[in-house]
Amino acid sequence: MSVLGWVLLGLIAGFIGSKIVNRSGQGFLLDIVLGIVGAVLGGFLFTALGATGITGFNLYSMFVAIVGAVVVLWAYHAISGRST
Repeated sequence: MSVLGWVLLGLIAGFIGSKIVNRSGQGFLLDIVLGIVGAVLGGFLFTALGATGITGFNLYSMFVAIVGAVVVLWAYHAISGRST
């Protein structure tokens, strides 16, 4: 996947993950960064559990990225002390 694809996937996953975790976005740049990190983490977790990780820009990869973004956002809030 291209860098632009990762950024777009990260933005969408980070935004949706932010809405799931705390009902408000973290900001444009932080949503992208947390979404990309979440996509990588989600791909790693799904692969470790025997499922397929990120396969490209499709709905399954978006689901994997959102799950990863939710995990990353939950950890971010736990570390930063912000309420969830």
